[in-house]
Amino acid sequence: MGAKNRKAIAADERSAALIERRNLKMARSAHAYVRGNTLKFYEWLERVDSRSLPDGPAVWICGDCHVGNLGPIADRKGRVDIQIRDLDQTVIGNPAHDLIRLGLSLATASRGSDLPGVTTARMIEQMIEGYEAGLGDHAEPERKPDTIRFVMKQAMGRTWKHLAEERLEDTRPKIPLGKRFWPLTRHEHREVAALFETKAVRRLATSLRSRDDGAGVELVDAAYWMKGCSSLGRLRLAVLLRVDDGGLCLMDVKEAVQAAAPRASAGEMPRQNAERVVEGARHLSPALGKRMLSARLLDRSVFLRELLPQDLKVEIDQLSRGEAMRVAHFLAMIVSRAHARQMDPEHRRAWRSELARNRTKSLDAPSWLWASVVALVAEHEAAYLEHCRRYAMIASAKGLRLVRQTMPLDTR
Repeated sequence: MGAKNRKAIAADERSAALIERRNLKMARSAHAYVRGNTLKFYEWLERVDSRSLPDGPAVWICGDCHVGNLGPIADRKGRVDIQIRDLDQTVIGNPAHDLIRLGLSLATASRGSDLPGVTTARMIEQMIEGYEAGLGDHAEPERKPDTIRFVMKQAMGRTWKHLAEERLEDTRPKIPLGKRFWPLTRHEHREVAALFETKAVRRLATSLRSRDDGAGVELVDAAYWMKGCSSLGRLRLAVLLRVDDGGLCLMDVKEAVQAAAPRASAGEMPRQNAERVVEGARHLSPALGKRMLSARLLDRSVFLRELLPQDLKVEIDQLSRGEAMRVAHFLAMIVSRAHARQMDPEHRRAWRSELARNRTKSLDAPSWLWASVVALVAEHEAAYLEHCRRYAMIASAKGLRLVRQTMPLDTR
């Protein structure tokens, strides 16, 4: 069925529709549940004795460092590299928190691939090895695993047509209202139009190398965007622009809210949440951060970025044992480099030495990391099953379709 035949959601129906969609997505797999329920991780961090974790140097961290938040990112000149791609929860904090979150994500991906627990243990070993390697003063480029080379090849071969067909389901200059895009109210549309008339936003639209700085920018269409579990209750808009000399471009406008990730007492962060997200992105993922802008819209703090065809997420569906360990090593090195570029050589060496401590004879990884991942996997597995039980009861009462294992996971 085409998008034009799907029911579009009115403004007063958004909240209920988003809750229903989030519950469906999180019921599809334990890995999807971990990705969609970030707060569960932060609740665990609040309960854990902070003395059991290493006190790393205060740097900008992702705050929600799961596998899906890493992937190819294009910079303004068209160069593509693997970086952290979602910074909603970024804060100045303890880099150990990113390591634990990544370890949890990799462990649930391993379980989703039906790999044995021994492989999960080896993945955590490879993860810490890759992270430590990235802290070196002269870290060598890492050979990409097959999974990463595949997504990079996809990214490098993509064009605006691919982006339009994937995001808009069409190449025509129109956002199709229906399943994922919902109509704006008149007031919302006026406010969006006013924002995109500002000099700063128009400059963002012409910032790519292929566009002239003085090119005209025209607002073509705008809609509310139902995208991602974590966007529940937040303002999320898709805005289609036409740039005089550069064709069409698709802008993602997202509300920034208070970060739930624990922050360090040291270091100053912007008070405005959107400014915090942009500043964190510029430290952790420069290619992305330089393409972002903070603003105010409808009395909310929002950040904007143009979606480029090369921006993709790393998807892990099925992994072999060897590939699982290679992916863990590589992704940890990406996170490590994001942390390390903020540290001077002395702090990098000290942090690397701290990570080398507390290892056991049976596991070549810090005991605090392994214990944290095991505890979190157990806690999330129980919470996931309870979520599925509640979802099944609600779905049965409403006559909704229950989740089937063969149902593909929509990660767009």
